[in-house]
Amino acid sequence: MAEQIPIIPILLFSIIIHEIAHGWMALRLGDPTAKLMGRLTLNPIPHIDPIGSVLVPLLSFLAAGHVFIAWAKPVPVNPANFSNHRRDDVLVSIVGPLSNIVLALGCTVLFIACGALRLSALAPEGTVVDNALVFLCRMFYGGILLNIMLAVFNLIPVPPLDGSHVVASLLPAGIARRYTSIGFFGIFILLFLMRMPAVSTAFGTVVELLFVPFRTMINIFFSS
Repeated sequence: MAEQIPIIPILLFSIIIHEIAHGWMALRLGDPTAKLMGRLTLNPIPHIDPIGSVLVPLLSFLAAGHVFIAWAKPVPVNPANFSNHRRDDVLVSIVGPLSNIVLALGCTVLFIACGALRLSALAPEGTVVDNALVFLCRMFYGGILLNIMLAVFNLIPVPPLDGSHVVASLLPAGIARRYTSIGFFGIFILLFLMRMPAVSTAFGTVVELLFVPFRTMINIFFSS
């Protein structure tokens, strides 16, 4: 369990950035709802969902030794402010997972920087500075994988995840309404699906494939 502690700050930061990205794109497309409600902020308090940001991660950490799923309070979006409802809803939805990929890239750069500092011998092994660098290396390396997992997870086409908005945009209006009406109950469907070996294996495979370019960047730097 102690190995998971370094990624907790990254988890909190990542799910907040994910929601801010939704609100930022909505603002760009003409909907100021999230901005007016004070949700375009890095202050974690407005974003914390008592269940998704605290209870579920805590229970999964205590029960399994790792955090499998977490979410922040969704930013409010008013589609009536969009000029093209279907297109703009997809753009607002897709930017969340995209923000996690960008964060994974940022974590890669920071991991390389921390690793380079350790190799430079400026902080002798066992010193406070070296221990801090080890902690940061673990945090940023874990952040790469974590953000890839968040991106892939949110693209699963089960409401209310972001991927469901993409699917809904491709469906006839009536079917799309029934599909999205699943709402929060989709989380329970998702938890059931993720316990199925075929689904969990497919999820892991996609995550591993997306992790390859980031791992390659790290390997190239440290092998040069």
